[in-house]
Amino acid sequence: MLAEGMDPVTHFMTGACLARTGLNRKAAYTTLAMTLAAEMPDLDTMWSAAGPVAGFQHHRGWTHTFVGIPFEALVLVGLIRLLHRWRTARGQTTLAPVRWGLLWCFSLLALLSHLFLDWTNNYGIRPFFPFNPRWYEGSFVFIIEPVILLILLAALGAPSLFGLIHSEIGVRRRPFRGRGWAMAGVLALAALWSWRAFEHQQAIDIAAASDYAASVAGGVRRIFASPEPVNPWRWHVVYDVSGAYQLAAVDTRTGQVTVSNDDLLYKPPTTLATLKAKRSPLGEAYLDWSSWPLVTDIGLDGDGLTEVTFRDARFLYSTSFFDWRKHPPLGGVVYIDADRQVHAMEMDGRQQK
Repeated sequence: MLAEGMDPVTHFMTGACLARTGLNRKAAYTTLAMTLAAEMPDLDTMWSAAGPVAGFQHHRGWTHTFVGIPFEALVLVGLIRLLHRWRTARGQTTLAPVRWGLLWCFSLLALLSHLFLDWTNNYGIRPFFPFNPRWYEGSFVFIIEPVILLILLAALGAPSLFGLIHSEIGVRRRPFRGRGWAMAGVLALAALWSWRAFEHQQAIDIAAASDYAASVAGGVRRIFASPEPVNPWRWHVVYDVSGAYQLAAVDTRTGQVTVSNDDLLYKPPTTLATLKAKRSPLGEAYLDWSSWPLVTDIGLDGDGLTEVTFRDARFLYSTSFFDWRKHPPLGGVVYIDADRQVHAMEMDGRQQK
């Protein structure tokens, strides 16, 4: 699902870019290991084979924690060591020296890059689980950020392009090319992330100082800002006010805050059906993750079941690229029968078997 985390292409390319900053000269198989390690935590998506609710329960679980990634690095290095034995048995050699301990460290670095990238968006991670179950989210980079992809593409693709030109004019090809481009790419990414984090804080500060915030009876409890794709100055804000969530938009260039009464989402009342739904596997996982939940008793459907929906206010905004207000991602439904038992559960339209 689009809203679940940073896209795999960005993760793979980040690992490859880190490896080509010169680390690939220190140990054999570094580029392979770091490219794979940078996406390895998302192996937890295989839980989706057990159903959408199971997938949601385990997504960004122990594979996205500081406790888990050292073991992931160990498994990956073990697999590469088997590959090395297979290659050496056939007389193949490596340009860089074989250093398994160093390769484990490089793999760990790439795994940490995955955690960092996932932290930058608004879904969040639990890096200190199981000691601390709290979710953390930077929320300053969109799930798919075109600028990041362009930087990585340039850092990785430019050496190959220039290598092709050099080969045509007879220049001898050097091993481990592209170090300068990779380092420039990493620096460019660091600058971009710093700027986006600054803009994110600006958006929250502008929202907090707005006329709307000053007019709210009882004051604003919390403010959350989510990035918009492509436009780095537009942010989608959620105000937590008494009995409701107010959605708004902030432009950090102009300082303008746009608030509409149509975007006032009242927090639904608690019913017997919502109480039961919250105790279901879907409900417990959802409320463990969501810090801005909307749990709504829709009433009876055509089959006589009470429909209880789960939504997160952080994802109820629309842009020119998608309409999450009408079709919100990361939504769940629990159906309660006449005996107040859970009859069925769904996540994003897929039913848990």
